[in-house]
Amino acid sequence: MAKSKTAYVCSECGADYPRWQGQCSECKAWNTITEMRMPSVVRNDRYSGFAGATQAQVQTLDAIDLDELPRFSSTFSELDRVLGGGIVPGSAILIGGHPGAGKSTLLLQVMCRLAQQMSALYVTGEESLQQVALRAKRLGLPRENLKMLAETSVETIGQIALAEKPRIMVIDSIQVMHMADIQSAPGGVSQVRESAAWLTRFAKQNHIAIFMVGHVTKDGTLAGPKVLEHCIDSSLLLEGGADSRFRTLRGQKNRFGAVNELGVFAMTDQGMREVSNPSAIFLSLAQDPSPGSVVMVLWEGTRPLLVEIQALVDYSQLANPRRVAVGLEQNRLSMLLAVLHRHAGVQMSDQDVFANVVGGVRISETAADLALLVAMIASFRDQTLPQDLVVFGEVGLSGEIRPVVNGQERLHEAQKHGFKRAIIPAGNAPKEPLAGMEVIAVRKLADALEAL
Repeated sequence: MAKSKTAYVCSECGADYPRWQGQCSECKAWNTITEMRMPSVVRNDRYSGFAGATQAQVQTLDAIDLDELPRFSSTFSELDRVLGGGIVPGSAILIGGHPGAGKSTLLLQVMCRLAQQMSALYVTGEESLQQVALRAKRLGLPRENLKMLAETSVETIGQIALAEKPRIMVIDSIQVMHMADIQSAPGGVSQVRESAAWLTRFAKQNHIAIFMVGHVTKDGTLAGPKVLEHCIDSSLLLEGGADSRFRTLRGQKNRFGAVNELGVFAMTDQGMREVSNPSAIFLSLAQDPSPGSVVMVLWEGTRPLLVEIQALVDYSQLANPRRVAVGLEQNRLSMLLAVLHRHAGVQMSDQDVFANVVGGVRISETAADLALLVAMIASFRDQTLPQDLVVFGEVGLSGEIRPVVNGQERLHEAQKHGFKRAIIPAGNAPKEPLAGMEVIAVRKLADALEAL
């Protein structure tokens, strides 16, 4: 019987060590190194079930045929947008999200629709076949052509897939899959890493598109080792709280398209539905305008989105006033308050400042700086801004208003939704006037306040 050796692997970055230690020297995380036992001799037939596992050949870059693997639609235009234009055969796609976000529902809808056009296999490891069938019946999906399999052994799934020859396959979920020659429990670092690597290689060898469902941790990141995200081709995250029926699908990694794309869905009693006009759901539905509210144009991937930023400035009874930002960066809020005091003479050191993005959107780009400053000043002075006003621009530490990317596209999106005024950086000013819109180009923070 062959001896087994022990390795210690970090669950965050995948680095291995000969002995246990408290901190990982690669990613500096504490208490993430776990013991993993593996046989001393690695089996050479782990990937022997692949069709086309032949001797590799060297080719020049221009000799590679780019037309042999055309994309096909997932039947959801929002999902196609996030994937970069459709599903690529042979790609491994990881989709994560909190429990109840709608991962299994979305994939079940996709598979039932695609099963009418091609061979599709749905592998469930967490639910029984009856549970999946009941969900499909409740959603009113076509069930006659989708092939189902309840299995958690990766090797068995590969053998069945070679016999069925599907063009697309779903693994729900990767955390319950296991391999026979890995000496650890399902969900462990080694099992998740080896199972994902096996399935990714299987997908590329047989030109099968594989969707893998992944769990997330309490801080919203994908559970499992970081090498899991490195070995797959695309990583998608389905976000949405229990208090909202809207879900946002965001691309975090994509080898076949742009990253940070955003798709918007609505959870209904008939499953996930696409939102054709995402800007409308992020704008306030209130009839009466309120102080401290302003609309900005957010750029997500390749599309502009209109979102509403709200600010509440109130006198603080505390020695250290609170600074709360929901959907925005906390440190950037503190920096903008300092810029406002230094270059506009508006002091809020004795005020509590609360900032929020309507609709649960998270803004990471700097184009929201000017809109956030305008909202805070309007709330501080208890003034109501016009409802047909849109604001965007980056604010520097010296009070200058810097241009942002895709400024013209942002203006056209605001014009399409009926906005009549815009305060933007001078670097984004259009060369020709826009019909029905007054564009105010500013260079300094003082110019923007004067325009208000």
